[in-house]
Amino acid sequence: MISTAVTFPSGQVSGRSQIVGTVPAGDRHGLVVAETPFHPLDHTWPDQPADRGTIGGVPVLDCVTGAQSSSSPSSGEIFLGDAIPARRGAEGWEWLVVHVTETPLPVGAEVDLEVDAAFRAALSAGHTACHLAALALNAALAGRWRKEVAVDGLGHPDFDQAAISSSRIAEYGSVDVYRLGKSLRKKGFSAEGLDLELVAQQVNDRLKAWVAADAAVRLDVPGPGLTARRTWHCSLPEGEASIPCGGTHVTRTAELGRVEVTLSLEDATLTMRTTARAI
Repeated sequence: MISTAVTFPSGQVSGRSQIVGTVPAGDRHGLVVAETPFHPLDHTWPDQPADRGTIGGVPVLDCVTGAQSSSSPSSGEIFLGDAIPARRGAEGWEWLVVHVTETPLPVGAEVDLEVDAAFRAALSAGHTACHLAALALNAALAGRWRKEVAVDGLGHPDFDQAAISSSRIAEYGSVDVYRLGKSLRKKGFSAEGLDLELVAQQVNDRLKAWVAADAAVRLDVPGPGLTARRTWHCSLPEGEASIPCGGTHVTRTAELGRVEVTLSLEDATLTMRTTARAI
């Protein structure tokens, strides 16, 4: 098999392709096609959940990343998810989208692939809101750095990238967890006297302005492969922001309706919960 071509970066939610291989997925069946609109769960940074939908009229119960060594294809072994022994996009590997079903389908069959468009749209809104919230949080915390650090696309110290522990995209929202421990202090960040209510208000004011600006959102897609290094771009009033991203997104910030965050702090862990909802 060769790496799966993916069409979800361009917003596609349907397609037709040939089943080129199968792989056991526990007591279920993993189906691999030549080209798919399905977004799988990433095995290295599992922030956006897998798409839902059908393949050949059969429900897709899960959609995961698979990998097969192209240097020793005779072994035929396909690794799934956490069991993949290679880094994402590593050379010498074919990277596959594996559609998990209860029902087997034959290799060689031409099948229709249909993604649950409403669920995809909800995740896309959540992912775009997540990126905007991270940029707004960077701006709100910019004055707390005592040392020079890497900056984001808008020129603010990149707290999000320096402190992020986990990020989980949900329908119309996200939960991002940041560590404020010793490592971050050494980098020059001070959390002393952090006023969460004030920071949240500053973030929300900026988000309100960005949504009102109806800024264009796009993905730079250098190739059709699953592991192509895609980049999210947003033309905000302060400038062009960009973040490496393998997920899906809305096309304009106004589609988010209203974006708001809440912040909580416990045991040197800052949690930001972001919601997007239509006005």
